[in-house]
Amino acid sequence: MRTALTEQVLRHDRLLTAGGLLAVVAAAWAYLFSGAGMMQDMDGMQMPMASGPWTFGYILLMLCMWAVMMAAMMLPSAAPMILLYARLARGHGTSLPSIFALGYLAVWTLFSIGAVALQLGLHQLALLSPMMAATNAVFAGLVLAAAGLYQWLPLKRACLQGCRSPLEFVLAHWRRGARGAFLMGLQHGLYCLGCCWVLMLLLFVGGVMNMSWIAGLALFVLAEKLAPAGVGIGRGAGLVLLGWGLATLSQAF
Repeated sequence: MRTALTEQVLRHDRLLTAGGLLAVVAAAWAYLFSGAGMMQDMDGMQMPMASGPWTFGYILLMLCMWAVMMAAMMLPSAAPMILLYARLARGHGTSLPSIFALGYLAVWTLFSIGAVALQLGLHQLALLSPMMAATNAVFAGLVLAAAGLYQWLPLKRACLQGCRSPLEFVLAHWRRGARGAFLMGLQHGLYCLGCCWVLMLLLFVGGVMNMSWIAGLALFVLAEKLAPAGVGIGRGAGLVLLGWGLATLSQAF
């Protein structure tokens, strides 16, 4: 039986982990809302910085922005998994939720590298506005339609199930120690990447610097993963996105 002291330690760990996650997420959103490094002063007004020139420093700035944005958008939906891991790890004599979270964020940092490379390609093709939103209806329509179709694919369903079932994931992938915590974080991050990578490409439709679009996508991801009706919400949104994409394509021709 658990003693009162054990319960107190577990409660303290949960509060510490939850507080750490909240601090990281809050700092990430604060960075995005401040437009740190992404806005320039023009006649006393803060305006979005145009895409380029693509110097090494600008590429690093874009990578930082994408990595912070992914942390802001994805960590809240991963919080139940991280909190469950912290609780079970303490029961095994360790508590390494920060290492688990680092493994999770490593996956989204790798995605960010790919996103920056894609952004550079779209910039060179003149398909993005200064707000980094699609300027070509065919491109926007294809991304919308692809995102809608993906919501109904078996791969999406399997990855979403992995994200929505923390206990199932832990039972299937439990590993001990710091290395195990990092590998578990990587594996859970891969589930989330498989679930949401096409949705993240919608940022190129609404604008990578459009905070309303970013917040809307983040809320959708949260609802899809955590709400009881999340699967239905995802499939319904898929139909909307598919219809939106086809309508956009029809107007382009």
